[in-house]
Amino acid sequence: MIPEDAAAASYRLVAFDFDGTLADTFPWFCANLNDVAARYRFRRVAASESERLRGLSARAILKDLGIPAWKVPLIARHMRALATRDAPQVRLFTGIPEMLAGLDAAGFTLAVVSSNSEANVRCALGASAGRIRHYACGASLFGKARHLRAVARAAGVEPAALLAVGDEIRDADAAAQARCAFAAVAWGYNSPEALASTGPAFLFAEPGDVARALVGPPGGAY
Repeated sequence: MIPEDAAAASYRLVAFDFDGTLADTFPWFCANLNDVAARYRFRRVAASESERLRGLSARAILKDLGIPAWKVPLIARHMRALATRDAPQVRLFTGIPEMLAGLDAAGFTLAVVSSNSEANVRCALGASAGRIRHYACGASLFGKARHLRAVARAAGVEPAALLAVGDEIRDADAAAQARCAFAAVAWGYNSPEALASTGPAFLFAEPGDVARALVGPPGGAY
């Protein structure tokens, strides 16, 4: 879904979420979730529930699993430690390096805004890490808006020139709080239908769509 008015917008800074947007970490998350549930005493999740949960916001999932607000920072810290342990196993989605290269070559300033650590993000990005000008990592579960504003200041752009790209409803909420546009990706944690309900400027079906929408097909071939 690429509305004409969004395609014509002038963005200078593109800030990507990491987990579920650049890196394919949803299977890792599902594999570790029930061990974390046992440790922090919240409801375990059956494999058959994953699609239902993909339709819920992060706040709704916390309520569904019976996780009180005071446990969220503890769980997030533990999950980051597990992510660091398993960082060498994380892989980017197919087409992400090429997409980042296309945007970089077209002159866009690129950023990563993530709850994950910068070291883990850089590890997964590999050679593509050098294309990212600004890293704002370690955000709290609902603290990405502040980080989006920070990368905009660091890049010297107004919020209107920033496009935040993510795979969760909370990414859309953060973009709204930061007063920048939001682009949803259909391959991450939340379902495309759930993301469409947030009214994104773009809903990308595959990584190649990002450069096609923002840059256009160079020579008609991208």
